Amino acid sequence: METRQTSILHKNNSMLKLGLIAGHFATNHSHINTYLDMTTIKTQYRSAREAAHELAKHYQSKEVNTILCFEGTEVIGAFLAHELYSQAGTFNAGQNISVITPETNINNQMIFRDNLQKYVYNQHILLLMSSVSTGKSIARSVDCLTYYSGRLTGIAAIFSALPEYSGVPIDSVFTTEDIPNYQTALPAQCPLCQKGVKVDAIVNSFGYSKI
Repeated sequence: METRQTSILHKNNSMLKLGLIAGHFATNHSHINTYLDMTTIKTQYRSAREAAHELAKHYQSKEVNTILCFEGTEVIGAFLAHELYSQAGTFNAGQNISVITPETNINNQMIFRDNLQKYVYNQHILLLMSSVSTGKSIARSVDCLTYYSGRLTGIAAIFSALPEYSGVPIDSVFTTEDIPNYQTALPAQCPLCQKGVKVDAIVNSFGYSKI
């Protein structure tokens, strides 16, 4: 499967590269025809820094108190906080920004321990995701945020197939304009399944496992 991998560069930043593998993949919520390899962007210094630099452009005039990281985006989240802090003349310049991740309990519910709740309660929260395909992960995250009285100020992602969620724009490094053949479908409606095409791998934010 790895031999099929190609890559695309960000249209404005040649230091940002996204890996692509065409095939048939199953996520928690859907089936997709392209696996997006974000390992480099989420784990390597330069790529994570550049991704944060691109995302920070969308939040120069929006208040951000806390960046809530999901799906292994903590490194990008830290760089994003630094970008927002360092941009002179912008809303968050010189302001301390928290970077946290919710915990998942035994009932698969997102929670914040008592020591972290102060960074959510009545704070302006930026959600940071790795990939948005159906919006279900965002819905779950917003439910958690609402429970702890956080204020949603924005949604950012490395890749998003959706332009917005409930009227809130999703600001992403890569979109379906960069990957025009990208498709996502509910398992029962998956065209590849209907054609009898075997699932190549099960994928999540950590990576993929071949079947």
